[in-house]
Amino acid sequence: MSERKVLNKYFPPDFDPSLIPRRKGPKNSQQVVRLMAPFSMRCNTCGEYIYKGKKFNARKETVEGEDYYGIKIFRFYIKCTLCSAEITFKTDPKNTDYAAEHGASRNFEPWREEKAVEEEDKLARLEEEENNPMKALENRTVDAKREMDIMDALHDIRARNARNERVGHSADIAATLSREEIETEEDRERKLAEEEDERLVREVFSKVTMPVASGSRSSGTPPSDGSPTESSTRVVTIKRKADDVEPDVRSLLPEAARGSVSSKATAAPSKKAKLDLKNKLGIKVAKKPKVAV
Repeated sequence: MSERKVLNKYFPPDFDPSLIPRRKGPKNSQQVVRLMAPFSMRCNTCGEYIYKGKKFNARKETVEGEDYYGIKIFRFYIKCTLCSAEITFKTDPKNTDYAAEHGASRNFEPWREEKAVEEEDKLARLEEEENNPMKALENRTVDAKREMDIMDALHDIRARNARNERVGHSADIAATLSREEIETEEDRERKLAEEEDERLVREVFSKVTMPVASGSRSSGTPPSDGSPTESSTRVVTIKRKADDVEPDVRSLLPEAARGSVSSKATAAPSKKAKLDLKNKLGIKVAKKPKVAV
C-alpha cells in the first residue's frame, strides 16, 4: 500500500516539464478566501456595526500600482451582514495593519489618535528646533531636568523597597522570636498545670505497700513443685477521706485483700450458726419433695 503523504515524487526519465500545457487566466484574478474582520467598522449604507473577528467569505485581489518597498498590497471585498452592501479594505504594510477603503468607516480607536498626535508634536518640535537654536537648547535643558527627576524618583523607590525588605526581615525575626517565647510560656503553663494536677492527686489518693504471699500461700497449701513460699509486696492506691484523716488500711481494702493482710485466718462459720441466723431472721427453709420418675 502506497503512502498517502509522500515527500519524494517519482519523475520518469522521459519527463519534460515544457510539454505541460499552461493554464491561461486573467492577470489580476480574484480568489475567494475565508477571513475575519481585522477591525470594527460601521457600514456607511445602513449603519450596521461589524465587530472585529466577524467571519466572511471575501474576495482577494492584488492592488495594481501600489506597493511598500516591494511588498504587495492586497484588497479584500466583503458584504454587509444587514444590507449586503459591498465593503472593501486593504492591507497597510507601513503600519502593519489594515485600512478601510470603501463602503464602511473604521470605529474610533483612541490609541490611534494618540499616536497621530504624538507624531505631529514630534515633527513640529523638530522643525522648531531647526529654525531656532535657543529653543533647541531649552528643549534639551527640559529633557535633562526631566531625566534627573525620573532618576531621583527611581532612586527613592529603590531605597524605599530596600528599607521595606529590611523591615520585613526584622519583622520576620521578631515574629519568630515572639513565637518561640509564646511556645516557651505555653510549655511553662502546661508544666505548672501538670504539677498542680499531681499535687491534687497526691492529696486525694495515697499509695500503700501490702504484703502478698507468692505461690499458693493464700490457699494454705504448699506449691506443687516443693519450692519454699516467699512473701512479696504490692503497691495499692487508696483514696483518702475528705477530713484528711489517715484511714485504716484494712478498712479500705476489699474483702480478699483483707484476708491476705491479716495474720490470723478467719474461721469458717459453723452450720449451727447459720441455722441460728435463719431462726433469728424468721426464715423457714422448705425442703423440695422428691418426684418419682
